[in-house]
Amino acid sequence: MRPRLRTLAALLPALFLAPLAACGGSSAAGPAGPTGPGPVAPGGRPSQLFSAPGNPWNQPVDAATVATGSGAMLTALQARGGFGGGHLQVDFSLAVLWASGAVPAAPFTPSGGYFSPDCDLLGAFPLPSGGALEGEGGYACTGGGDCHLLVVDEAARTLTEAWAADASGGRVTATCAVVWDLDTAYPADLRGDQCTSADAAGLPMSALVFDADEVAAGVIDHAIRFILPNDHMAAGVYVRPATHAGGPTGAAGLPPYGTRLRLKASTSVTGLSRSAQVVAAALKKYGMILSDGGTIALTAADDRFTTHQWADLGFDSHALFGLAVSDFEVIDTGPTIPRTNDCVRNGR
Repeated sequence: MRPRLRTLAALLPALFLAPLAACGGSSAAGPAGPTGPGPVAPGGRPSQLFSAPGNPWNQPVDAATVATGSGAMLTALQARGGFGGGHLQVDFSLAVLWASGAVPAAPFTPSGGYFSPDCDLLGAFPLPSGGALEGEGGYACTGGGDCHLLVVDEAARTLTEAWAADASGGRVTATCAVVWDLDTAYPADLRGDQCTSADAAGLPMSALVFDADEVAAGVIDHAIRFILPNDHMAAGVYVRPATHAGGPTGAAGLPPYGTRLRLKASTSVTGLSRSAQVVAAALKKYGMILSDGGTIALTAADDRFTTHQWADLGFDSHALFGLAVSDFEVIDTGPTIPRTNDCVRNGR
């Protein structure tokens, strides 16, 4: 995912047993295993996960100014190989778990190298039964992937996200865990400048992931998460809305973390399937935000936890192959910010 210079190498274990109301779970140690309500399919829920106005991922950019040097940046990206694998491919491995009612809380223990002060000191982690980590069949991290754990607690109005998580045995461990308030309008520096989150750019992942229910409804009302290989991104800098950069190794003329690409209004999408056109419409209105490093460009939600399934919608990993780098433009979101890894939390 990304290297960091500072870690939480040694803190008293008691810190991690302190109650944290923001988790939306009990302050007790938690059950022996996850019990209670399972993930609730988000059919009919608002497409915008965060309710407060002003958060950048919910802001339309169809009328936003194109960045100076947009063409040169995208030409450089294309020369480097374009999107990961050369195509606008879609990944379906992220499981966004929705839970309503009382969510059982599992005890939380930071893994070695826990990022501080970037990540939150959780007393417990909301853990609905029947869920899964990214790329896994359940709560055990066995495949060597990023193992993100993403839980929307509707009753507590929180989003808890973790990277490098394992939730087997009724206990959650992770290398970073972050709690987002779904009713907060975050400032430009989100939780703090130079601060990462469960995603390298410091953004809330679940707010940028589109799912089968949104596509079935015909509207995606938010920006979309996208990623690039590390050598396809400018090293050592980021732009808003990112608050951090991972470990890119590319030249200065390539897109930095936080880059927001918009599908050009003039781009014809008539050759795409009906479902793919829904995604393309969101890319024209809200764009996509460079959030992490990897090889598969766009991130959609695992349909095990939605009402509709991707196969029934005729949408697969190749559904957007008809869109090229040259069909996009870079939105002006401000100057580049050097990455220092000196996270300063702003109390959010």
